[in-house]
Amino acid sequence: MKPILVIKFGTASITKANGEINEATILEIARQAAQLHDQYRIVLVSSGAVGAGKAYLKEYRGELTQRKAAAAIGNPLLLGLYAKYFGAFGIPVAQNLCERSHFANRPQFLQLKETYETLWENGVIPIANENDVVSDLELKFSDNDELATLLAAGLGADTLLFSTSVGGLLDKENNIVPRVERIDENILGMADTSKSAVGLGGMVSKLSFAKRAVRMGIRVVIFGIHTPEGILNALKEETGTVFTPDKVSLKARQKWLGTASLVRGQLKVDDGAVKALLSRRSLLAVGIAEVMGDFDRGEVIEITDESGQIIAVAKARESSYTVSQNLKTQNFAVAHADDIVLL
Repeated sequence: MKPILVIKFGTASITKANGEINEATILEIARQAAQLHDQYRIVLVSSGAVGAGKAYLKEYRGELTQRKAAAAIGNPLLLGLYAKYFGAFGIPVAQNLCERSHFANRPQFLQLKETYETLWENGVIPIANENDVVSDLELKFSDNDELATLLAAGLGADTLLFSTSVGGLLDKENNIVPRVERIDENILGMADTSKSAVGLGGMVSKLSFAKRAVRMGIRVVIFGIHTPEGILNALKEETGTVFTPDKVSLKARQKWLGTASLVRGQLKVDDGAVKALLSRRSLLAVGIAEVMGDFDRGEVIEITDESGQIIAVAKARESSYTVSQNLKTQNFAVAHADDIVLL
């Protein structure tokens, strides 16, 4: 079976300075993707709908309702351009407007995955974007970097490509860092305040989700679509910044759990419990120092160490109330090892 490739394009990558969609860039995306179509099952995650639609609104100020209206106008315009240029290479495209709930509910996500499988079987490339028109403020994706990461992890992608306006992760001398083995504080510090406003927020987001993706065994490359043969050379690791994936043996459900679920509560655990979790053992109530939030049995929770650092997510075997009532109970399992994903 062909490997899955997820490619994310931000607004800055595909628009001109005035916010209009750069059709030459869309053509270049289609041209390069067409060369990979027979080798990969491709998903494109594309921003740009708001930028494409805002020119049609009088006195646009970027207010929430205006952004939703702009997205409603811009989505068909954006997809129309992708359809036009991919069509020139004989490749049909399909639109997928996603909401957070599509990923939080596993049966619902599996329906999405099956739909993608049907599209790929028929030679169609799905193009995903957030459904800004109806997305709830509290349940929105942080940005399309998150959406791309959730798709890559949930679908079992081999590679996730993030297009950026600066061509990769830049060091203090503004040179592209060719490879990153581990995303630590030094790497995160490279996205500093000397960068442009667009580059700062964008790179911080990309590093955050790249860290999550490599933990799931996904290779990540941050590249520039405006560099020659950007997509093709990024796959060959000849441009941009390559983030080496961890060697993991997580099941598909565990990858989904580790990236896609809505967190309903948090458990702070002691050092003994941390050691047990790192040894791939279940979480017992006696190791819990504090229960935070209200959650029901079967919902997803975060597990932190005593300093507050998130070390894992898990599917709770009991509600927050029941856990609180059994903190001193011996051998009371709060989360089974198979339902815990280390971060």
